[in-house]
Amino acid sequence: MRHLLPTILATTLCLGAASAQAQTLVATSNIVIRALERSFDFTSDTTTSIRDMKVVRAARDDAASFVASAGEIRGVELEAALVTLRERLPEARGASDQELAAAILAL
Repeated sequence: MRHLLPTILATTLCLGAASAQAQTLVATSNIVIRALERSFDFTSDTTTSIRDMKVVRAARDDAASFVASAGEIRGVELEAALVTLRERLPEARGASDQELAAAILAL
């Protein structure tokens, strides 16, 4: 029985760590989903016009890098798209760069 105790303890700790990681993943996913929902709210009426903007379509890769790096990587195509969106859409003026980048990815 004494030999089983360390194994049981180690297994319990591993399961606890896996559970904590799963909860962190769920929390992160929820944050991303809420950000996307906010992004969709301001683009819902103008989705077609945004999709038609060449500068926005060209910024998808930059937007993906921006979102994945939590804002650390800012490409020139994304910068151009952010300026264009804010100039043409009043709803976009109050959105953060992260929200706009997520909206570009969602198109």
